[in-house]
Amino acid sequence: MDSKNKSLSKNQQIVLDFIQRNKKPVKAYSILSSVQKKGINAPPQVYRALDKLIEKGKVHKVESQNSFVACKILNCETRHATIFSICYKCDSASEINDTKLFNYLSEFKDSGGAKFDGYNLEFFGTCNSCKKN
Repeated sequence: MDSKNKSLSKNQQIVLDFIQRNKKPVKAYSILSSVQKKGINAPPQVYRALDKLIEKGKVHKVESQNSFVACKILNCETRHATIFSICYKCDSASEINDTKLFNYLSEFKDSGGAKFDGYNLEFFGTCNSCKKN
């Protein structure tokens, strides 16, 4: 366990390590089948670890895929405000870190004047790797 993740439980660290090794978002049952040899044997163990990792800003959920990705933003403070770019062809998802967009969304109000505490936006297109192929 590296020093920046001292606050993680054993199961959280195992799940985080697995997610970080994957280039694409992973589903909870894929995580479970891949980490069973390390002592995580039941779906609730995976889901509890995922919930805590999301709470700590280490992992984000890609809602449209019901999958999870490791946060690549150092000191992420957007646990409840994520934006992803998702490729139609290869299903890769990358987190968008755009200060201008975050500032706009933090001040955004709907037509009734309601302000929002969180959002999960997903933009879909074709990534550069797939455009080349």
